[in-house]
Amino acid sequence: MSDTPDSAVQTVRAYIAQHRDAFLDDLVDWLRIPSVSAQPERAGDVRRSAEWLSAALAKTGFPTVEVWETAGAPAVFAEWPSDDPDAPTVLVYGHHDVQPAAREDGWHTEPFEPVVVDGRMYARGAADDKGQVFFHTLGVRAHLAATGRTAPAVTLKLLVEGEEESGSPHFRDLVEAHAGRLAADAVIVSDTGMWSEDTPTVCTGMRGVADCELELYGPDQDIHSGSFGGAVPNPATVVGRIVAALHDADERVAIPGFYDGVTELSDAERELIAELPFDEAAWLRTAKSYGTLGEAGYSTLERVWARPTAEVNGIGGGYQGPGGKTVVPASAQLKLSFRLVAGQDPARIERAVHDWLIARIPAGIRYELSFGAPTRPCLTPLDHPALRSVARAMSAAFDGAKVRYTREGGSGPAADLQDVLAAPVLFLGVSVPSDGWHAPNEKVELDLLLKGVEASAHLWADLPTALRNR
Repeated sequence: MSDTPDSAVQTVRAYIAQHRDAFLDDLVDWLRIPSVSAQPERAGDVRRSAEWLSAALAKTGFPTVEVWETAGAPAVFAEWPSDDPDAPTVLVYGHHDVQPAAREDGWHTEPFEPVVVDGRMYARGAADDKGQVFFHTLGVRAHLAATGRTAPAVTLKLLVEGEEESGSPHFRDLVEAHAGRLAADAVIVSDTGMWSEDTPTVCTGMRGVADCELELYGPDQDIHSGSFGGAVPNPATVVGRIVAALHDADERVAIPGFYDGVTELSDAERELIAELPFDEAAWLRTAKSYGTLGEAGYSTLERVWARPTAEVNGIGGGYQGPGGKTVVPASAQLKLSFRLVAGQDPARIERAVHDWLIARIPAGIRYELSFGAPTRPCLTPLDHPALRSVARAMSAAFDGAKVRYTREGGSGPAADLQDVLAAPVLFLGVSVPSDGWHAPNEKVELDLLLKGVEASAHLWADLPTALRNR
């Protein structure tokens, strides 16, 4: 699949080998900063992380490096213009904040004291996402060494936010406020991974998400079920009926209009998904589950990556203590979330959900219904030239191996970049499932991390032709 000349591959590898130790030493310094955005007491560390990255990017050669303030944690912006006036512009997205971590959570070592064992670096943020942000610093320098250039072949921008692990509450506002500075022909997201160590893959899209909370109120207090049961509406019963009606017998979401506009999988996409070495038994073990269940007519991977879903995240109401308590409860609660795919508009989904829920609430039940901030889905077509370019860069890094395509079942702020900047979003990541994102003993495979450096170096040389030929 790779069209990269062997000489360029060897030059990039030689440069990386020469600078490997310094690169890893710098990464260790950054990983030592406990930039946990979810913990208010770590706000100073999150800022220190942004300042550290700013200095590192300036040292790399970026002539413009700025810390951008938000209503929460700071982000970092950097820009390195190409010396080619016709060069396309590429924006790299990542984040410098990390999940909480403490030794007592089950870590074998201190989570913010990186340790290398058997070619693996253990530390919070090693894979998610500092390691995968940082490989671009060595990647761009390797690109310059291999091409003899003094500036990248693309105008290269970076946006590294500080609140991704807290739900990116201010990211959309940040992107809209700086849309002119962030304008790009393509966006590269390096907050992702690949199928396995021996199966290099490129992600082509992420699902969006919408969620809601429903509070139902019946009597003003719990009342005797013998005296009043069967004669007044029971909010817990109403919640149960709503949940029972959410899916039909084929596990399709039963809300009218829910599937309107959904971009269906093509036969080619289904064939590519089927080619992946998927072990359903192993996947179930990872899921801590004992059987698969989902929309009829689709495989497990198709359901997770390319189909919209409705999930009951929480349900409650009535007496939960030991023994019986014969009451009609005063209230009941329901939390729902909806994973969305390309072609679905979160605002339309919220209206459909709202109308469907309200229609099922009987007289005598009061309610409160609220929706969280939605995230849009994003998807890059398989034939997009920029996607082909990412695949070629990955193939060059992996000795010409065939690069396969995946999607991501989760959601993230990448869709905001696609939405505001009107640019295709591509994914370049080398993390593998065993890296343990968000878990104790998070790690990154150093050999794969350096493959990420290689892919980054090759990508900046390949993208100009791909984007000009759109």
